[in-house]
Order: sequence, then C-alpha cells, then structure tokens
Amino acid sequence: MSGDPALTLTGSRLRRSATLVWRGMRSEPRLYVLAVAASALFGAATVAVSRAVGWATDAVVVPAVAGDPAAQDRIWQAGLVLAAVALTLALGVAGRRIWAGYGFAAIQAHHRRGLTRQYLRLPVSWHRAHPAGRLLSGASADVEAATGVFNPLPFALGVVVMIVVAAAMLLAVDVWLAVAALLVVPAAVAANVVFQRHMAPAATRAQQLRAEVADVAHESFEGALLVKSLGTADREERRFAERTDELRAANVRVGTVRAVFDPVIELLPSLGTLAVLGVGTWRASTGAVDAGDVVTAAYLLTVMAVPVRAFGWVLGELPRALVGYDRIAAVLDARASLAPGEHALPRGAGGLAVRLEDVGVDVPAAGATATLLDGVDVDVAPGTTVAVVGSTGAGKTTLVSLLARLSDPSRGRVLLDGTDVRDLAAGEIPSQVALVTQQTFVFEDTVRANVTLADPGDEGAPDDAAVWEALRVARVDDVVRELPGGLDAPLGERGANLSGGQRQRLAIARALVRRPRLLVLDDATSAVDPRVESEILGALSSAAGDAGGQATTVVMVAYRMSSVALADVVVHLEGGRVVDVGPHAELLARDDGYRDLATAYERETARRARELADEAAAGETASEEAP
Repeated sequence: MSGDPALTLTGSRLRRSATLVWRGMRSEPRLYVLAVAASALFGAATVAVSRAVGWATDAVVVPAVAGDPAAQDRIWQAGLVLAAVALTLALGVAGRRIWAGYGFAAIQAHHRRGLTRQYLRLPVSWHRAHPAGRLLSGASADVEAATGVFNPLPFALGVVVMIVVAAAMLLAVDVWLAVAALLVVPAAVAANVVFQRHMAPAATRAQQLRAEVADVAHESFEGALLVKSLGTADREERRFAERTDELRAANVRVGTVRAVFDPVIELLPSLGTLAVLGVGTWRASTGAVDAGDVVTAAYLLTVMAVPVRAFGWVLGELPRALVGYDRIAAVLDARASLAPGEHALPRGAGGLAVRLEDVGVDVPAAGATATLLDGVDVDVAPGTTVAVVGSTGAGKTTLVSLLARLSDPSRGRVLLDGTDVRDLAAGEIPSQVALVTQQTFVFEDTVRANVTLADPGDEGAPDDAAVWEALRVARVDDVVRELPGGLDAPLGERGANLSGGQRQRLAIARALVRRPRLLVLDDATSAVDPRVESEILGALSSAAGDAGGQATTVVMVAYRMSSVALADVVVHLEGGRVVDVGPHAELLARDDGYRDLATAYERETARRARELADEAAAGETASEEAP
C-alpha cells in the first residue's frame, strides 16, 4: 500500500466537498450516470408539464368546451400527452431512487471492505493504539456519515436541467424578473457558507463521541466477567451514561444547526416569489411586461424551488460527510511500519533455522525511550526445541513476537533460514510460522472452523484427518469427541463451553494443522495441567513435523521446569539481555540466576499441584458425603 495515493482530503472546504463527491461517484460510475440521467429526465418532464398543460388547455380543452367538434375529437390526444408526461415523471423518480439506492449501498460496501482490509493489514502495534470500539464505529457510524450525501446527490445534479430551462425561460420573459428570481441561488450559497462554518465542528464532535461511546460499550462487554465478579456494574453504567449524555448534547447541537438551515432553504423560494411579484408589479406598471409574464415568472420560480431544496439536502449532508470521510481516510492512509519485502522462504521439509543478530527493541515511554531488548544474539538450529525463560519483564514476549514479525527490531536482524524477516514477501511468515499466545481467541463457530479458520469447500483447507491429528497432538481430541457433533459441535461465544486449558489446546491444534516450520508458543500452556502440558510438548518434539517427518522448530516461553527440561536449549533472559544459553542441566550448574529462577518455578509448580490435589480431594469428599 505504500505506493497508493493519499485519500485524506486537502484544500478549501469547497475543494474537499467536490473531491468527496467526485470520488464517490467515480467508484460507481455506471449507477450514478443512470441515476443522474433519470433525475434529469424527471427535471425535464417537470418543466414539460407546464408546456403540456398549456397546450392541452389552449388547443383542446377550451375549444372543446366551446363546442368545437375537431377539438372534441382530439381530447384523447391531450389525455395521451398528459399520460405520457406523467409516466415519464414516474419513470424518472423510480429510476433515480433505484439506481441512487444501489449506488449509495455500493459506496458504503466499498468503504467497509476497504476499512476491513486495512484493519487486517495494519500491525498489532497500530491496533494497540486504536481501541476496538473506535474501529467498530469507523466501519459503522463513520461510513454512514461519509455516504449520507450520495442518496440525494443524483436528484440535486439531475434537476440542474430544471434550473437551466427555467432560467432560460425567465430571461426570455424579462431580464429584471429573471434577476429577482435567480437571487435565490446566491442566497442559498451564502446560507450554506454560514451553515458549514457552524456545522463542521458540531459534526466532528458528534462523530468523535460516537466512537467513544462504542469504545466504552465494547470494553464493558469484553470485561463482563470482571464487571460482574467485582460488582462494578454501577461504575460502568456511569461511564456509559457520561459519554452518552455528551453524545446527546452533541447531536442536539447538530440538530439545532440543521434546524436553522433547513427552514432557510425552504424559505428562499417563497422569498424569491415575493421578489418576483414585487419586481413584476413595477415592470407591469411601466408597461414592460404583461400580467401573464409575471404569473409565468412566478410559476417558473416555483418550479425552481424543487432543485433549490434538493441542493439544500446535499449541502446539509456535506459537513457530516466530510467528517466521516476524513476519519475513514485517516485509517486507509495509515501506513504499516512492517512493509513486506519480495523474498520467499524455501518450502523445504523440516523446521526453520532461526537467528537473532545483535537485536535491540526500543519503545517510546512517557516522552523518553525504554529498551525492551538489547544486544540479543540467539542461534536456533532447525528442528530444535528452545525454551525462553526469565523473570517478569525480562523481554520474553517481545523476543518471540519478533519471530512472527508482529513487530520489527529497532536494531539488528531476525533471520529465518538466513533471510531477514523484513525482506520476506507478504504471506510468507503466516504460511510457515505459527504463533500461539497465552490469550486465546475462539470464534462462535464449530470446532472444525475454529481449527481450520476456513469455510467448507475452501481451496487448500485442511481435511478432517489433518484436523483430528492436530487435535490429537494438542491432547484435545478426546474432548472434541465427547462434544455433541464432534468437529461440527458449535462452540459458544469465545469458547464459553470450553475450559481455559481446553481453549489453549484448541489454539495449539489450530497452529499445528497448518504444518508450520516454526511454532512459537508464548506461555501457550499456562492454563493446562502440568501432566497434559508435558504430553503436548513430548508429542510436539516427536510428531509435530511436516509430511517429511522432520521436526518443527519450537520456540516457547515457559514457566514450568518440567516443560523447560524438555527443551534442547534454554535461553535465559534478564533485563532485555541474554544472560546464558545452553541445555537446562548446564545452566543449572553454571548460572546462579537461572538456578534461583528454576527453584522459584519449581516452588510455584508444587504450589499449583497442591491446589489441584486439594480441589480433587474436596470433590471426592463431597461425592462420598452426598446421599
């Protein structure tokens, strides 16, 4: 996307408005050409009504009433002409509404697809700085605001025909009458300038508050368990009420400004009619025009009231549309800091070789810079299982996230099979590197869909045999077999019908089914029983390979010594630097810090084991005492 032109609107308000309208219509040219043409047909037919009625009255109706036999024989012709005009009006209205409706919906869909694609492209670091509620608001409220102007737009553009024809006829009647009538156009423009000045900040504030309300609501729903368990529902209600009250006030402000503008636009044609009658009286008193000319001019101004109101609708929507589009463009113009390269990883058998060369990671913190990793050198041979250990804040998660390229190092290089991850083409890392984090996400879908992340019939989707094998290695196949429907069993929202450990094992199966050459586990078995964890890690080291049977490279953040002991190599991190690297037994012998850490890990594992045993004993006691 780095080569795409910026979408943010620049220049004066008039230029920005014109660009917004042009871009929207250009995205659906066929539909809007048809809609504007149908509207122009309606405008021409509306003016033709006066001509048709006049002809029918003068040439047919009046003579027929007077007893002219020839005129009486032509009454059907008059009826046919009026019916044709009426049908033309109906077809113009229907065509405009249908094609404008399709165009309006298509532009909305275009914006929503663009936002969704961009949300998926942008890195995790960008998403961490933009709350989910605001992203949801962007795809809903902002899109609706940005596209609201495109519904009345074809009508406003099409009825220009009415203005041109009516203005030409007015000039043909009398120049002074035409000037008096056409004063409504600059008056409407002046009213819009004032309206825009007051409406733009009000609309901006309202759109911002819509995003904040969505963000508060999203947080409350996401933290429902915390809110219920700690009894903070009243606080959440107050937070939501404060934002909604502010949004209500902002919407009232928008409505107030609109309530002043709309009547002014509605009033202008009536004031123009009064001006025409006043000027017409003066012109008629001098003998310059006849009374019929004044009536004709007044009628033509009445005809012009329709396009003036149509432009009023468009002008009324423009400030909100500009605000919504600017918010959308800000997302679409955001450039991912993780630009893909052009190289591909080899599709060979076996695990990936991993190398970190003098890697450092700095992040901004309170106006300064915090160093999370510094001078990290690690070399992982293909097919090796590596455990990354260290105290809290040592930089373990930061290190393993570099392997999946969730971020790039500030210094140094991360190499996969000798290729810098920054040089790899888009899709290369997801196809060969699988990351499983401690926080697992389960979709409200079937087990199969949650493991394959594919729809039935998708090309390249893993078959059921591969899914069952991944579930077996992750030691969750027995759980799935007991579910009604097996692989077709629906899982509740976020996997509510699974335990925390089962969700983690399902996430591991989701990674394994893709046959990754590098599997990264960021404390991905924290909720799993130690015995089951050991089984999973043992199965990974022996069976988590590709079709060639060679082992996958595994890099895991681990806290249990039983897990660490299964690793071929242990990387001890402290303070963002590598303290020591080697087998578990060697580090115990020579690394005092690692020995203390291992002792602490063992104490924590023993404590957890006692808790599990006490829970089991309590359950047995309760079952024995039950009648």
